Amino acid sequence: MNSFPSDFVWGAATASYQIEGGWLENGKGLSIWDAFTHIPGKIDNGDTGDVACDHFHKFKDDIALMAQLGLKAYRFSISWSRIYPDGRNAVNPAGIQFYSNLIDELLKHDITPWVTLYHWDLPLALELELDGWRNPAMAEIFARYASTCFQHFGDRVKYWITFNEPWVVAIFGHGNGVMAPGRVSNTEPYQVAHQLLRAHGLAVEAYRRNFQPHQNGLIGITNVGDWREPLTDSEKDRESAERALEFMLGWFADPIYFGQYPACMRERVGEKLPRFSEEDMASIQGSCDFFGLNHYSTMYASHIEESEGVQIDPYANFGIAEDQDINLSSDPSWRKTHFGWNIVPWGCRKMLQWISRRYDHPEIFIMENGCSFDNELVDGQAHDPQRIDFLSGYLGECHKAIEDGVKLKGYFLWSLMDNFEWAHGFSKRFGIIYVDYPTGKRYPKESAGWYSEVIQNNGLRD
Repeated sequence: MNSFPSDFVWGAATASYQIEGGWLENGKGLSIWDAFTHIPGKIDNGDTGDVACDHFHKFKDDIALMAQLGLKAYRFSISWSRIYPDGRNAVNPAGIQFYSNLIDELLKHDITPWVTLYHWDLPLALELELDGWRNPAMAEIFARYASTCFQHFGDRVKYWITFNEPWVVAIFGHGNGVMAPGRVSNTEPYQVAHQLLRAHGLAVEAYRRNFQPHQNGLIGITNVGDWREPLTDSEKDRESAERALEFMLGWFADPIYFGQYPACMRERVGEKLPRFSEEDMASIQGSCDFFGLNHYSTMYASHIEESEGVQIDPYANFGIAEDQDINLSSDPSWRKTHFGWNIVPWGCRKMLQWISRRYDHPEIFIMENGCSFDNELVDGQAHDPQRIDFLSGYLGECHKAIEDGVKLKGYFLWSLMDNFEWAHGFSKRFGIIYVDYPTGKRYPKESAGWYSEVIQNNGLRD
């Protein structure tokens, strides 16, 4: 048995828009995803999250399933427009009550709540009236919303995440436009990322000043970090792999740990990259009590010269290609998920080691790791051996990273249940619980039993 530390946190994760449904119930306002999914052609098969998994009505049953699996922690996100229907004025008491009931139900089953304040579903009114995350005023508006959550839930919630994958908000929401609010630009991603970091800093400042001293919780941010391996051992390819990591993960982590954007970004992006004021930096630098990481895949990185004439989709290269001069590729032998993502377990260990070295050995929590496979339900059973193999490989590399000195403190599997996978609608299944969308019925997959055993044993069978 490869055992994990005795205090290791085992959990699973979801996001509000992906599972809740109840899009117009109990005073909830519209979000940018409520609007985006109703635009013809934006989502595969015309799917929407109007009902999703109907977790809004089924949360007690879902928590009972979590308890049966032995989950120690559950990471979920709060729908901002359920708390503030227009994003900033009157609080919706019914929204407060829903999440309060959810938290109480988790605690009743000895499951620790980990709460994400923003998982991409911005109140629509803020996008229409204030231009959303492009507006510097959003930082203070977000901090106010966050403070409302701290005030109402912080007596029971001890782990907070301000933003989930701000890189996705910047690049996919404002770069290539495949996610809400669907904007296309090669400058807005930098502006949006800047305001997200400012909002994170102000929210953490408010928590530490007004709530943390008596609530005794922890707060951080969760960034996405997929590994980039040099294609060759050449100096240029090694530099390219490092640059790719800095343009993805360092973009958001460096300001928090070092007080500035990565040097390669400052050099290459130039005037398109905003500058932090001293006041900004006072709230941003040092603003994480832990390092939250979402990790899914690995690619090779190699250098390209403009003179080579390599044609790369400007936004398919995990960022703005013209600012990076990087080509990403895959090994033909690598297996892939149903999503087409490479399955490379050792990349997870290298990603953890890179974070540990670069940011002086912070405590790390993997907040998302998982895979999509097209599993069918047969006689009430969903067999998913590919998912078990995936999770076993990645958790094995997590164990190696811990043995190497990485302070990995917890692991949240993505996802608890099949759900609305953003632009792909319901066509991708990441869950360890199968959801029959027409009926709403839940069926634990084979991987759910496997993960339950891992939790019970606090480790993997050798």
